[in-house]
Amino acid sequence: MKSIISKFFIGAALVAMTGLSACTGDLDQLPKDPNVLTPDQFQKDPKGYLGGILGKCYSSLAISGQYGPNGAADINGMDGGTSQYTRVMFYLEDLPTDIGLWIYQDAGVYDMVQDVWAANNVIIYGAYSRYYTHIAVCNDFIRLTRNLGTYGISVGGSGDTAISQDELDQMVREARALRGLSYYYVINWFGRAVIAWDDMNYGDTPAQAASAKELFDKVTADLEDVLATWPQNHTPQYGRIGRDAVEALLCKYYLNAESFIGEKMYDKCWSHAENIIARHQGGGFQGSGLAMDYLALFCGSNDMFMPGGSLPAQNEILWGVPYDHEMTTPWGGTMFLIAAPTGNFSDKPLTDGFCNGSWYGTNAHWGCLLAREQFSNIFGFVGGETADVRASLWLTEKAGYTMANTDPKSWANGYAAIKFTNVKGNADGTVPHWKDPDTGLNRIGVQPVESSSDWPDTDFPIIRLADVYMMASECALRGAGDSGKGLQYANYVRQRAGVTPWNATDYTLDNIGNERAREFYHEGMRRTDLNRMNKFTGSAYNWTLKGGIQDGTALPSYMRLYPLPTNVIAGYGSSMVQNEGY
Repeated sequence: MKSIISKFFIGAALVAMTGLSACTGDLDQLPKDPNVLTPDQFQKDPKGYLGGILGKCYSSLAISGQYGPNGAADINGMDGGTSQYTRVMFYLEDLPTDIGLWIYQDAGVYDMVQDVWAANNVIIYGAYSRYYTHIAVCNDFIRLTRNLGTYGISVGGSGDTAISQDELDQMVREARALRGLSYYYVINWFGRAVIAWDDMNYGDTPAQAASAKELFDKVTADLEDVLATWPQNHTPQYGRIGRDAVEALLCKYYLNAESFIGEKMYDKCWSHAENIIARHQGGGFQGSGLAMDYLALFCGSNDMFMPGGSLPAQNEILWGVPYDHEMTTPWGGTMFLIAAPTGNFSDKPLTDGFCNGSWYGTNAHWGCLLAREQFSNIFGFVGGETADVRASLWLTEKAGYTMANTDPKSWANGYAAIKFTNVKGNADGTVPHWKDPDTGLNRIGVQPVESSSDWPDTDFPIIRLADVYMMASECALRGAGDSGKGLQYANYVRQRAGVTPWNATDYTLDNIGNERAREFYHEGMRRTDLNRMNKFTGSAYNWTLKGGIQDGTALPSYMRLYPLPTNVIAGYGSSMVQNEGY
């Protein structure tokens, strides 16, 4: 299954997207007109060509460019692996918070770790560039479908290469939803950014939005229309999105509306979340639709939980990015999330930072990502052990690590927070849990665990059903839903993790925030959650190196947003307004 979807993404996209690579200096522009392909080429296989372009809209979430881990990257000016879509998401969402401590001194990255970035930070520029490039590709596809006559293509007809109006409409809906995903992060990170849309002509320069609200309203209205027109009986193929993904994305917009634009929309989030939950209840963990085994969601056979996967009753990954060790090989994605917190330190004693990288199913082990002390504390570790399954693979004092980050640039000064692996699970959605006979440390996977490649088969979850449950739970607590249901929803997540369910007095916003941290770490949500809980800026909550201070210090309120990159501002001149404080 994985090789089929990856070939669709990569092979077709290579043919279809010739000439679409963009330079970061040109990312305030829309892509060039794709008329480099001749009409007779298109006419031979319109379905295949359009599938290739749509494949590029999807594959841009997974890979950096057209060839290999760092070849022919879609954006220039920075390392292709560093600029990969979900890797820059991690850099902007997890590294500036209590979650991740990156010990390498990579350009721009340590500024993110210390919350001391400026408008010329290369990581912020890479994020802006990567996400607007993806928006441009989606716009390009949508625009192309309105101009098929230019290529002598008629919709309908017969034969394997013909495309029907229903097929074309569905492709466009998916491209609009994919664009909406990138705009979610653009609004989240940059606020009043530019509005690049499919109604613009090739080469037009998109104008800056009058406000973040203008952009927010435009995108959510478009997503609501996509959802309203989504076919009721549509079943997504593996690797493509379905109704759940679109509706869950709207939940994320509405949950964060107060933080993004100052308007409360928790009632809308609750309503959409209830629709999704109703479609999933009946199977999985306690009939919730959640996967039975938390760690199986992040292993090398987690495609079973994806749309079109083998376990529809446990279809927890509502929107995921497929990976295959042969066809999708970026220095980002899940490869990055497995390699960064693991290292080849099997020669170290259990008192000095032991880590046997071969346990996790890949050959790539970087040993550069640790947990900050404040994050580790919320798991209730005692003597390096916790009852919480979500941290059961972490390397702690039992392997020679300290919880405290006394030397933030050194390995083992902090727990190794291991979550993603490339080990394989069972067909029923569980993954074997066992103790290593030589060390007594926790391990998972069908034995023997094999490491044959740097790149994993582990898919990346963009939105999970657990997130929908937790969003609904938070909305209920904020007065926009049934609090009895909200408490039960949170307890599905907690009980699946093996920890004590909450009672009514435990059901607070502070606890919701901590539960989200435990459940969704390394999935690119933490900064957004802290902003929504009013704990990112100010001094209500400090963590190691917050504001560049060892014990943490207050951040100014303007740092709720990132700056618009210096190069982008320079390209626009006086017509673009920088975010406050930068």
